[in-house]
Amino acid sequence: MGKLSTHVLDISQGKPGAGVNVALYAVSDEGRTLLTTDVTNADGRCATPLLAGDQLKAGKYELVFAAGDYFAAQGVPLPEPRFIDQVTIAFGVADAEQNYHVPLVVSPWAYSTYRGS
Repeated sequence: MGKLSTHVLDISQGKPGAGVNVALYAVSDEGRTLLTTDVTNADGRCATPLLAGDQLKAGKYELVFAAGDYFAAQGVPLPEPRFIDQVTIAFGVADAEQNYHVPLVVSPWAYSTYRGS
């Protein structure tokens, strides 16, 4: 069975994004359902997979990262309203037998992601 994991890289400071609140939602035609929340550790990772084994199902998901709160806690001067605040990454799981790693590379002004393993 596969698993879903994530991590955060703070590209503006060249370090892991430690202490970022992360929420995972399942998305359907009826809306979205909160599945779990976590906070990234000193390596910018969630300590355990967000979903693993039978919990990971084919379908649509959203990861929401509280990036603006993270940068504010780092003492980074931010405009109000923040340019980057909550980052939502909408993605799909086609094969729940595979591993899906969905990282966030972020600064106060930009972000990107990719599918890792």
